[in-house]
Amino acid sequence: MIAMKKESQNERIKRHLQLGNTITSLDALRMFGCLRLSGRIYDLTHDHGLQIRSRMIEINGKRVAEYSL
Repeated sequence: MIAMKKESQNERIKRHLQLGNTITSLDALRMFGCLRLSGRIYDLTHDHGLQIRSRMIEINGKRVAEYSL
């Protein structure tokens, strides 16, 4: 059952990125209930073959990774 939920998050994050959106870990938590975006990004790049870019941005004085296709 856990694997199905993980796959669901992967698919929703994949679709979000394919629509041209960016995502941060806070976005992923709010939109998809995803606590480990880096794990989902790993799955999408290694298991699904997506070429996801990351860059560091600053939000409220904190540096966070922002992902995009």
